[in-house]
Amino acid sequence: MRDWAAWHAAYDGPSSSLSARLRQVRLRLSEAIGRAPAGPVRLISLCAGQGRDVIGVLPGHPRRDEVRAVLVELDPRNAAAARRAAAQAGLSQVEVREADAGTAASFADALPAGVLLLCGIFGNVSDGDIRRTVEASAAMCQPGATVIWTRHRRPPDLTPQIRAWSAASGFGELAFDALDTAALTGVGANRLHRADGAALPSGPLFTFRPQPRSR
Repeated sequence: MRDWAAWHAAYDGPSSSLSARLRQVRLRLSEAIGRAPAGPVRLISLCAGQGRDVIGVLPGHPRRDEVRAVLVELDPRNAAAARRAAAQAGLSQVEVREADAGTAASFADALPAGVLLLCGIFGNVSDGDIRRTVEASAAMCQPGATVIWTRHRRPPDLTPQIRAWSAASGFGELAFDALDTAALTGVGANRLHRADGAALPSGPLFTFRPQPRSR
């Protein structure tokens, strides 16, 4: 199985595909927090890793003190790294939960979200799990919430279908960034306009597929 803690080392290379993706996610996250209605902002990040997107944005954001964030990450080493980074940045409002983000019970008490991050998920789960998660996102969000997601664009490129599933689930597209990287990264940002009949599934949202160990 892939070592997900070691996998994060690629973020340290400024020219890597992961670094490029991170910069774009941070941009979209900063915008999402800024456009949220006045008052507290509930932020949830699923499969949050080491929290480099959230913890990289909040310290300097003008609405920093309004954000209450829940980061859900299963790998204990990544969760510990996220906690350390949040503490070092003085972000007491960032809670890191070592839990399975594919199970809604892991974060149900933090819903509905004003900002929902689904980054680093859709390239590691089945197409059916992606659709289930996109459709369930409407039930996880408050009206006007922003969802930020990522997925590679390598053949067969599923990002057009993900964008269509988002539209059918009541989301309007704010942006779709097709990054010209070796990984052909796509970063999407969508805003919830309606959530007619949206509900969380009774079973898991998604399950990570086995990945080869990084070399």
